[in-house]
Parts: sequence; structure tokens; C-alpha cells
Amino acid sequence: MSKYDNAIKLMIERFGKDNPISIATMNGKRPAVRAVDAYYEEGAFYVVTYTLSNKMKQIKANPDVAVCSIEWFNGEGIGENLGWVKEEKNAVMMAKLRNAFASWYSNGHVNEDDKNTCLLRIRLTKGVITDHEKKYGDWLYVVDFENKTVE
Repeated sequence: MSKYDNAIKLMIERFGKDNPISIATMNGKRPAVRAVDAYYEEGAFYVVTYTLSNKMKQIKANPDVAVCSIEWFNGEGIGENLGWVKEEKNAVMMAKLRNAFASWYSNGHVNEDDKNTCLLRIRLTKGVITDHEKKYGDWLYVVDFENKTVE
């Protein structure tokens, strides 16, 4: 198995479930950071959020974002508003998110009937995964998600 494959295995193990991450966006010339619940799959984090939120306004103005997790990951990516959570094109991912976020999702935190409730995809471009346990041999993976390589 390649270093890239090992890095992706770690990403799936750590983030293929409800996991808090921090997202940094730019508010003009100033950075803005907030914590969100996210789910990882195939090189991207997915978040249910609100189109009219500051983070989505900032992503619309500048889609470059940074992410960080207490699970020893930090990275960069492109934020993309995939639209209303009830759009047919989002059905498969939303089923996964409802399952991953089941402990809190339907407790009044999300109003899916509001057309401003949207699906945010953060398509990762680069990232650094630290594995102090060396579960798959290495303790540090510098990942290029676009070219599917590891330094």
C-alpha cells in the first residue's frame, strides 16, 4: 500500500464520521475562524450550514479556505456551496450526513425546509496528517489531494 493510500486510510478513520473541524475564511483582509461539524469522504469535508452565514458569504467572495482538527490534521482547500440540502443532486451525501450527525441533527439545529440550508463541500488541495502512533509506518504525511501524492 502506498503512503498516499495510508494517508487516506487515516483520513477516513478519523473523519469519516461526525468530527469537529475549524474552518478559516477571509473577511476582507482579516481571517475568520469557526468550528463546525464535518464529515470526510473522497478528498473533501462536507458541512451542513446556512447560505446567508458569514462563512458562506466569505467563501463566495474568496473560496480559498484552511481547515484544522484536533485529530492532528490541517489543510487547505476550496469551499463550494453545493446548494440546498434537499436538492436531488445532494441526496446521497445528505443521507450520509444525516446518519453521521444523527446524535444532534434533528434536535432543532437544522431546518432542511429553509432553502438557505446548504451543503458546503471543502475540496481539499493540500494537507498534513500527523500519526504519532505510526499506525501505517509513517508519523507525518504531507498530502497533495489533487495529484494524490504524499511527500
